[in-house]
Parts: sequence; C-alpha cells; structure tokens
Amino acid sequence: MRDIAVFSGSAHPELAAEVCTHLGVPLSPVRASRFANDCLEVQLLANCRERDVFLVQPLVKPVQEHLVELLLMCDAARGASASRITVVMPHYSYARSDKKDAPRISMGGRLVADLLVAAGASRVLAMTLHAPQVHGFFSVPVDHLHALRELASHFRQYDLSRTTVVSPDLGNAKEAAAFARLIGAQVAAGAKQRFADDRVRISSVIGEIAGRDVIVLDDEIAKGSTVLELLDRLRELGPRSIRVACTHGLFAAGALKRLGEQPDVLEIVCTNTVPVPAEEHTDKLRVLSIAPALAEAVRRIHNGESVSALFDAPPTE
Repeated sequence: MRDIAVFSGSAHPELAAEVCTHLGVPLSPVRASRFANDCLEVQLLANCRERDVFLVQPLVKPVQEHLVELLLMCDAARGASASRITVVMPHYSYARSDKKDAPRISMGGRLVADLLVAAGASRVLAMTLHAPQVHGFFSVPVDHLHALRELASHFRQYDLSRTTVVSPDLGNAKEAAAFARLIGAQVAAGAKQRFADDRVRISSVIGEIAGRDVIVLDDEIAKGSTVLELLDRLRELGPRSIRVACTHGLFAAGALKRLGEQPDVLEIVCTNTVPVPAEEHTDKLRVLSIAPALAEAVRRIHNGESVSALFDAPPTE
C-alpha cells in the first residue's frame, strides 16, 4: 500500500493510529497551528502528490474547531495534488440536522456535506449516520459502515435465548431489527416524542419485555435523556436484565455517570468512533474497537474492491 497516505486531525488520533496499525502503514504527521487572530492553519507533513489520501476526523466536541480543521486538511491535500481525498468521518455530528421541522431552520447536515466537497473531499467513509437520508446530502460517493457486527460479537458471549433488542424510537427500529437478526433475538421499540434536545417522552414500548433480557440499542448516546426515559418505561414492564449499547458513546454532561448509577443496568457498550470523555468513568463501560472495520474499508477503497461485501463476511477478531 505504498501509494496511500493517512493523516489524522486532532479529534481522535488514537483511532487513526490504530487504523494505520491494521493497515500496516505509518500515520503521516500533521502540523496544526493558530495565528494571533485565532485562525487555524494546517500543514500536512508528508508527500501527497498523486497519492490516495485518507483524512481521519470524527466531528466531536469542539465540533466547529474540528470541522474547520478537517476542511483545511482537505484543502491542503487538494493543493498538494493528491489523486483522491477520502474523508474518514466515524462520527458525523451534523447528521442530526437532517430535516426542516421548524420554520426558518438550517439543515446543517447538507450544508456541512457541501462544505467538505467544496474543500476537496472526493469520497466519504462514515459510520452509523443518524438517518439514512444523510447519505444523500453528499454529492460524492459515501461508504456507510455500521458497527452491528462488532456489537453482536460482544453480546454473543451471553445467553441470548430470552433476549429482546429495544430501540428507543421507531426511527432506529430498522437498525435494531437488523441487530436482533444477527443475534437471534426479538425486537421492540419505544413510542418517543421529543420536545427539546434534552427532553423526551416515551409513552409506551411495543414488544415483549416481561421476564426477558433487554438490550437497549441506539445509534448514539449524548446526554442520555432518551435512554433514561426508556429505562423508566421498561421497568414498568418487568425485564429480567438490562444492558445498553450504542455506536457513538458521546456521553455529554455526565451521561455515562448517570447511566452507570442505574442499579439494574448491567453493562454499557459503545465503540471507539469517538473518544470517551476522560472525566467519565464507570466499571460498567465496555468500549469496542471499530478500527479493524475502518482499516479494511480503507484498504478496499484503495484497491477498488467492494465495501458492502464487508458485511457479508464475519467480523475481524
């Protein structure tokens, strides 16, 4: 893989380094500095000319800083005559801004997609977008991975004969159903109404819960308000055990601590698409690596092979 160059922004360099380890290529250095007027400047410190360049940067807090850094990396790679620029974006935070559900509201998901393409991105590799339609916001090819196989491999260590996978809302029910098929479980979903970013109401849960081992599955957990509300409804139905799983463990505003303090939550499982906040800690947390899947997707993109075929093969151990 001589003609490949992988660079990382400052959002999650540990993940980029792990991806490079699986690829067997070095992580190329980046210099990011700031002018006296607070403007960022980015320099890629490795040759990009006619190379297949991959830029690894999840959009995590501070999102705007990391977004501008990523845009500057794209521009630097384009100016350095890269043959192709693939943005490896394990978490696309603006994907939540995907619909016009109020007057005069911006659609950040589409706007940021346009910005990335304008900056020079010729391809995007993403993981578990908030909604399928976000894929269509990009005018360049998007390879959309999911972490269901990694999560399924983890949960297969348990007895799953009486397991129900619960989606907090109907929007995530399709992903929950796919995960349930992978582990041979039943599926259920909550009837959710959102009033604000951190205020939701789940009126009921559709599916069999009583006396069953429940796995609550969501795409991301930020403040945890949805999961905590769902736990209240589940307790009314008498599950035998409860575990919580997600792809993106953002755990903002003490969410991980609050979830860890729930006595009936046995385990909280997420992947390393984003760095877990250093101040958060609970013995119940399990972080699974998606670096092997990202590395294999990068290899297939570079070699012109099918990325969708990734999901037909067993996960890499």
